[in-house]
Amino acid sequence: MAKLKLGPIADQKPVKVSVELPATLHRDLVAYAEALGRESGREAVDPIRLIVPMLERFIATDRGFAKFRRGASHAGAMGKS
Repeated sequence: MAKLKLGPIADQKPVKVSVELPATLHRDLVAYAEALGRESGREAVDPIRLIVPMLERFIATDRGFAKFRRGASHAGAMGKS
C-alpha cells in the first residue's frame, strides 16, 4: 500500500466551521479515510476529521507561503522601533 501523507488524527478541541464541499471531494475524503483506517489497522476515520490535518500539512509544506510569512514577519519587525 502507498504511504499516505497523513498520519493518525489527533484529538483537539474543535472550532465549529460550516463548509460546502463538492461531491467529488467528499467522495475522495471518504476513500482517503478508508485508506487511512486500513493503513493504521483501524476503522475508517470520519472523513470530516481529515480536513484540518490536510490543511495543516498543505500550509506547512507550501514553500511560497513560508516565504511570504518570513517576509511578512521581517517587514513587521522592521516597522517596530
